[in-house]
Amino acid sequence: MTTETTPTEKYLEVQASDEFGELRRKLRNFVFPMTVAFFLWYALYVLLSAYARGFMSVKLVGNINVALLFGLLQFVSTFLIAWYYSRFAARQVDPIADKIRDELTAGAAARGTGTPAAARTEDTTEPGPEVAK
Repeated sequence: MTTETTPTEKYLEVQASDEFGELRRKLRNFVFPMTVAFFLWYALYVLLSAYARGFMSVKLVGNINVALLFGLLQFVSTFLIAWYYSRFAARQVDPIADKIRDELTAGAAARGTGTPAAARTEDTTEPGPEVAK
């Protein structure tokens, strides 16, 4: 009789761990408020475009009006959120995820399988002719 843990059991154990819970909590605490904020900002833009045409058509400089500025700010805010998320993930999320992955791969190595089955790949490429330089 063997007491070896299957990959499914190991992943369920990780999912129930405090570290994984912390990872999910940090991610949710960033993603949900940022998503709500962006949708509210977008809804404001759409509603103003639909119901405040006078305000949105105010010319600021030349032919540039408030609507065009708000439209361009949608792109700017999208890029800022993406940049902020990548920075947040690198500082807050990735270290926890790396630790969890390292524990999983270390456990698989201790069982003699090297890496979890899902992460293993076989090199099926045939050696090609060498290229002369």
